[in-house]
Amino acid sequence: MAFVDVVVMAAGKGTRMKSSMPKVLHRLGGRALLQHVIDTASQVHARRVVVITGHGAEQVEASLKHIDHVQCVRQMPQLGTGHAMQQAVPVLADDGVTLVLSGDVPLIQADTLNALLALCDGQHLALLTLQTPKPTGYGRLVRNPQGQVQAIVEEKDATPEQRLIQEIYSGIMAVPTRLLRAWLSRLDNHNAQKEYYLTDVVKFAVADACQVQAHCIPDAWQVEGVNNPVQLAALERAYQQQQAQRLMLEGVRLADPARFDLRGRLSCGQDVEIDVNCIFEGVVSLGDGVRIGPNCLIANADIGAGTVVQAFTHIDGETTGVTIGRDSRIGPFARLRPGAELGAEVHIGNFVEVKNSTLAKGAKANHLAYLGDATVGERVNYGAGSITANYDGANKHRTIIEAGVHVGSNSVLVAPVTIGAGGTIAGGSTITKDTPAGALTVARAKQTSIANWPRPLKTKK
Repeated sequence: MAFVDVVVMAAGKGTRMKSSMPKVLHRLGGRALLQHVIDTASQVHARRVVVITGHGAEQVEASLKHIDHVQCVRQMPQLGTGHAMQQAVPVLADDGVTLVLSGDVPLIQADTLNALLALCDGQHLALLTLQTPKPTGYGRLVRNPQGQVQAIVEEKDATPEQRLIQEIYSGIMAVPTRLLRAWLSRLDNHNAQKEYYLTDVVKFAVADACQVQAHCIPDAWQVEGVNNPVQLAALERAYQQQQAQRLMLEGVRLADPARFDLRGRLSCGQDVEIDVNCIFEGVVSLGDGVRIGPNCLIANADIGAGTVVQAFTHIDGETTGVTIGRDSRIGPFARLRPGAELGAEVHIGNFVEVKNSTLAKGAKANHLAYLGDATVGERVNYGAGSITANYDGANKHRTIIEAGVHVGSNSVLVAPVTIGAGGTIAGGSTITKDTPAGALTVARAKQTSIANWPRPLKTKK
């Protein structure tokens, strides 16, 4: 098979989105529409990807700077799809096949594109088409009585009879680059929109006796584009339904597939259960037997086997990640932030926040607490209302709580400080110095009672 060079149309204004953001940068499933298309291009082993930019070119090009094999060319002004391709062909090599994709058609599948490329076979013009009872707005595929493709007629140029045709062109084609280059040089704008249509290459192919192949698919969602927020929302649900179905076929139990959102990559072991209204972002891994309660957000986290994450828990590892060991219990209403590393059988309870801290096996912080920049040993019991005061206004400092420590409620551990193994911090203490192992440490004012103390009275107005 010939080399594949992908050209992505991404120059349009997208005025119906009613947004200052270029249409192809709007997000679906946590990624830009354009990023979906580029990711699919990598699955067909594209030699290079050329993105045609125009409206909002600076923003679109900036979003692609991190991708090595992507090259941008600009279409200024935008004079039609054929004019757009004329900007791209100078950077394409004649030994390849050009695969034309649309930056606002995010759900096209790699196996569909591979089938189209096989039809092209390095020598034919191959078009991706769809049979639909609602062809309005699309170019119609015109065939002769023998069923051979003769042309694509844009709707504004179609006759009443042609508008009744239900086979539409999707905007996706595969064509030998050497042929495409010659056909593009023959384009004109003698049509209703005064634009240069890429679809006119079909009539040139027919005239040159080049075989035109059509690969007709039944799945409309693969070729549906995004022109307004309503269509974007509809495609979002279609995308999420696909992700949910894939996970369920792999054995994941989803309480309600219609109330599940995956905005990244999720891998699951056996017997994983996910309740309703959960959102997964970034890269998330769930071990065997993990149970996720309702209304949780989990991003960039690795959760060990047998762990239960209860309702309304927020886990976001951002760039550094969150790790939770096996058989732990998190939540409800817990928050784990970047750098949280929890060992096996750790309990993090309601309204507990953990950031940039490690908790060893069996450590517990069950209620209303904060652990930031801390190293917590095995079997530590961290009391309700206790915090590590890790920030002095300029720098962060670390708290070390050694194994077997019990921290009483409403304590403040002012870092840098080390709490010795097996020690106890009395409730309400503010600890500013290291404590010895095995000791009870009390750091609070002596309790005083004043007998017969009169309460202040309200001043009469």
